[in-house]
Amino acid sequence: MEKITSVKNSRIKEWKKLKSKKGREKHSLYILESWHLVSEALDSNQDVQVILTTPKQFELHNEELINYSKEIIEINDEIANDLGSTITPQGIFAIVGLPSSNIIENENIDGSWLLLDNIQDPGNIGTMVRTADAAGMNGVIFGEGTSNQFNPKVLRAMQGSQFHLKIIEGDLNHWIDKLKENKLPIYGSELNDEASIYSDIKPSRQFALIMGNEGNGMQKKLLDITTKNLYIPIKGNAESLNVAIAAGVLMFHLQK
Repeated sequence: MEKITSVKNSRIKEWKKLKSKKGREKHSLYILESWHLVSEALDSNQDVQVILTTPKQFELHNEELINYSKEIIEINDEIANDLGSTITPQGIFAIVGLPSSNIIENENIDGSWLLLDNIQDPGNIGTMVRTADAAGMNGVIFGEGTSNQFNPKVLRAMQGSQFHLKIIEGDLNHWIDKLKENKLPIYGSELNDEASIYSDIKPSRQFALIMGNEGNGMQKKLLDITTKNLYIPIKGNAESLNVAIAAGVLMFHLQK
């Protein structure tokens, strides 16, 4: 097994750049941190090209890695701290190929989908993706203005659920058109005079749900093209629900 001992190593320098969107797009790679995410990627047959591990982590997970046939590199704690995005990195990383967007673009898109309109908080994104996974949704579409799915904080927050359903990034208008081609109802999520209480909607396996920005809600241009706008009645004194909590309530009700 190859060893790298310096943060000045050229490969380490290149892999560190994968923490930025520009670096990921340049190399068509992204970096995963922690054994949980690395193992989820391996179990889901992701394009894991290199595994970087400290001796301690390799000893802990040697048996699980025994069938991994590609490159494993031993690193030290200094490099782990340099590559990591947490205060105390575990010491194991995977360098993974970015999936091709063309594969999904050419697919027939149907089923149940969560659409994220300008959602910026990684924690909220991760909670919604995990909840979509738990609710049995087909996929999540990251609209423009939503934090990138390969952002290290977003990757950690999703906790591997991104490997259990389809993730798309792009213009929500484009994807809403494709969903409408398949006769899927498009539900918005903003309280207004024309909104309907969510519990009046019959559960289905075919729908799309749009969740809007944490502070500003959905874009008006998206509200104008929804089939129906839904709201969750608040029985206490809170002004509103957290967007991820609201998404969870709606997804578990709408999904048959």
